[in-house]
Amino acid sequence: MTTNFSEIPRVSLAPWRDGDDAARAVFAEDLRRICHEVGFLTLVDHGIEQEFLDRYFAALAEFFALPEETKAVIDKKNSRYFRGWERVGAELTGNRVDYREQLDLSTENPPYDEAAEPPYLRLDGPNQWLPNEVLPGFQELVSDYFARLGALADELMQILALGLSLPADTFARVFGERPMAFAKLISYPPTPPGEMGVNEHHDAGFLTILAQNGVAGLQAESADGQWIDVPPERGTFVINLGEMLQSMTGNYYVATNHRVITEEARFSAAYFHGPDLRSPLTPLELADEYTEAVAASPRHRDAGFMAKRNELLAGEAGIGSTPVPVFGEQMWNYYVRSYPDMVRAYYPELV
Repeated sequence: MTTNFSEIPRVSLAPWRDGDDAARAVFAEDLRRICHEVGFLTLVDHGIEQEFLDRYFAALAEFFALPEETKAVIDKKNSRYFRGWERVGAELTGNRVDYREQLDLSTENPPYDEAAEPPYLRLDGPNQWLPNEVLPGFQELVSDYFARLGALADELMQILALGLSLPADTFARVFGERPMAFAKLISYPPTPPGEMGVNEHHDAGFLTILAQNGVAGLQAESADGQWIDVPPERGTFVINLGEMLQSMTGNYYVATNHRVITEEARFSAAYFHGPDLRSPLTPLELADEYTEAVAASPRHRDAGFMAKRNELLAGEAGIGSTPVPVFGEQMWNYYVRSYPDMVRAYYPELV
């Protein structure tokens, strides 16, 4: 088994959905190996129709083509829940500006009290949507996309559990009463020289499902530090793993570093599968073969986590931190790191 890679595997979900028990077991083993060795793949035969994806990306293009003053009605700065539209350059990754325009959404759980403790509970709340007359059907279409990708993510998590010789519902049992996934609808202009559409990073949740819509720019970092292009084949989904899964599997399923640099305008849509904010990141008990594989691989044994805001300000590496105990802290660290001005505005007592 190698822990380096030079290309991104392409995986069909058909053997899992159409095969007998033996074929499904082989598929789970193959997916486990890919997610351990690479942490990135492109998925085909996933069951989400191209016609639906075409309508979805047409709606994204229509949204981002709106005048700024229209989109500013749902400016993220208006939301204490960090939901809404943001201009190019509004988000920081690794304390560097990302050159992308975005609409950020999350599962709409009822909000806790504004003084709820721990503070991460305050992240649950409503999205911001434009009035339907401005963009008819947009909210319904995006909500449908969100639901479809959530179902696909649940299916993939079952397979990832089985690949580790765990019960299929292992990760589902962690998700708790109020799962909170989030999504980014993204418009990248051509990346300025010396900058990045999004700077190198790990994702925070369990796993990510990304649609690139046929335009290149996404790259994943191999174990030897090479940046590998992730094929932007139309109709495929990119699947990559997040730090929550890395933490719970003791670094067996590793979150792979990635970034975006694009030479042309590019739309993408990222869905980040996440549980209840209170969900613990307690490592699972895995068979010896998996823990031994981590110990034998420097890439896995030494895999870090995205730095917290105070660590970045102290000059520490962007991906060299230690895990946190619950998912809500993971998400809170992300918002504090990426939107420090908003945190100061809404939560000055916590800065």
